[in-house]
Amino acid sequence: MSDATELSADSGTTTRWTRRVATPLRDFLSTEAGSAGVLVSAIVAALIWANVSDGSYESFWHTEVSIRFGGDGIDLDLREWVNSGLMTLFFLVVGLEARREFDLGDLRDRRRFVLPALAGIVGMALPIGIFLLINRGGPGAAGWGAAMSTDTALALGLLALVGRHVPVQARLFLVTVSVVDDVVALIVIAVFYSEDIRAMPLLIAVAAFALTLVMVRAGVRSGWIYLPVFLVVWGATLQSGIDPVVSGLAIGLAAAAYTPGRDDLQQASDLFRSFREQPTPELARFARMGLLRSLSPNDRLTRTWSGVASYLIVPLFGLANAGIAIDGGFLGEALTSPVTIGVFLAYVIGKPVAITGVSALVTSLSGGRIRPGAGWASVLGTGTIAGIGFTVSFLIANLAFEEPELSEAKLGLLLAIPGASLVTWTVFWVTNRLPKPRKAVALLGDVEELIDLIPDVDPDRDHVRGPAGASVTLVEYGDFQCPYCGRAEPVVRELMTDDDLRYVWRHLPLTDVHPQAQLAAQASEAAGMQDRFWEMHDLMFTHQDHLRIADLLDYAGELGLDQDKFHDDMMQTNCKERITADLESADLSGVSGTPTFFINGRRHYGAYDVQTLKEAIRIARVRARIAAKRH
Repeated sequence: MSDATELSADSGTTTRWTRRVATPLRDFLSTEAGSAGVLVSAIVAALIWANVSDGSYESFWHTEVSIRFGGDGIDLDLREWVNSGLMTLFFLVVGLEARREFDLGDLRDRRRFVLPALAGIVGMALPIGIFLLINRGGPGAAGWGAAMSTDTALALGLLALVGRHVPVQARLFLVTVSVVDDVVALIVIAVFYSEDIRAMPLLIAVAAFALTLVMVRAGVRSGWIYLPVFLVVWGATLQSGIDPVVSGLAIGLAAAAYTPGRDDLQQASDLFRSFREQPTPELARFARMGLLRSLSPNDRLTRTWSGVASYLIVPLFGLANAGIAIDGGFLGEALTSPVTIGVFLAYVIGKPVAITGVSALVTSLSGGRIRPGAGWASVLGTGTIAGIGFTVSFLIANLAFEEPELSEAKLGLLLAIPGASLVTWTVFWVTNRLPKPRKAVALLGDVEELIDLIPDVDPDRDHVRGPAGASVTLVEYGDFQCPYCGRAEPVVRELMTDDDLRYVWRHLPLTDVHPQAQLAAQASEAAGMQDRFWEMHDLMFTHQDHLRIADLLDYAGELGLDQDKFHDDMMQTNCKERITADLESADLSGVSGTPTFFINGRRHYGAYDVQTLKEAIRIARVRARIAAKRH
């Protein structure tokens, strides 16, 4: 059912209230980008430490630390504990992100994985080729693995600095390419840079990892049960001679990601209600467990380790590895060394040529059926900023090189950071000076986006407000008793001053926490049978604390409705069926909480204050215009 009733609202009405919602990738992007500044500070600190001290930098990081159980134990120096111990948690987060993108992100359409996978692989092969070409026959040739892997955290952070207003699709493309990059790099470490591999510890590691998979299938959710198994996987992998960071990636890939189901949330609400009625320690524990179990293993692990990995572990890795003593003699030799030159050119030239080139080739060979999810300027900028290697590259450099080649490789990696950043800044500086229509296509591209909303908006069935021909449609799943929906309502009112926006309301009454929400939804449907849906919608949001049956009948009278008919209609089956249809739609669209917004069929993640939603609507409108021209 459609209603073009104008929404009167004070255009000055705003809200400063924002709320974060779960997202497959955006939280990861903001965490990784924000940690780049901390990592750069750690790199600078390491360089200062290594050059102003009298050898204390190296002596500190070579301090031996042992953990022993009887006669057996693990003996590593501090740098090895960071590189092989703490960095396992970083690669756990990388694995979690890869799995989440496959389960919830754009890669749930497996065809969209083809291009970034190829770009990631070729984006490693070409830099390796450049490095080997420059170092052929030399002592540095064995360190080819140090010239291939992008540092996701540092690249994202610098992309945010040098490529302002870069669309999120460009960052998503970079992350996807980098995930492939990291997976292949760890395979390279396991196969080419592991010595004296011992079969028995490796079999123990594989068996322990297989046990984790069985536990996942059996529905075991307690992290404390998994912890000793994970430690066995790590320790056995270390003893096998393979760098144990591989175990972190494998465990992350095994952790499934999914949005909380309404049944799980209902159970969590019931447990909390029991605690509210009888606040005992036992019921508090059950309530806490119920809340945690409603989240996927992937989400729980990501929320636990993502910030720690990005803001503590990776900067600590930079502090432990980036310190090289630089003097005139070293610079004179290193700047002409094939190792330094090979690493620098592999990243600054090889990465962008490979990623952009393979993207163009696949697009051409597939007739455009397989193409990047961002515009070509974004793809080129992604390729240039991918020319920043640090984390994995330093790991491999430490495994492959001895001095002086080790310091030369590190210098090449450090020089590539400003080099790649400068080239990326140039790409987006030129792009920003294109005419607006060409700039939009260059940044956003014209690929069709995946649709999250199921089913699509139907004006004959849905409650629609605003012009039928609007280029942007905003859908809200809401609950009349939900206080967050009430706070979002002024935001929607201000957005509706846009004459190229239509707004759709779908019911999602959360009856476990809002006992009057279902009755209020039925009241709105009954009012709709007398062509007063939106008037009742507005009135109930104005009086959210008064939604009892007597209140609803009063509102019907206030709107001039036939109150007897209104009461009878409210109790009819077809009213309830209409709400049930919206609930089924919410389940199909992965919605479990309110308010949840969709913009042109794509789920909106993040804050939903006025400015954030206006920007999302603006981008959706630009994409709609690009799509209209394409068709």
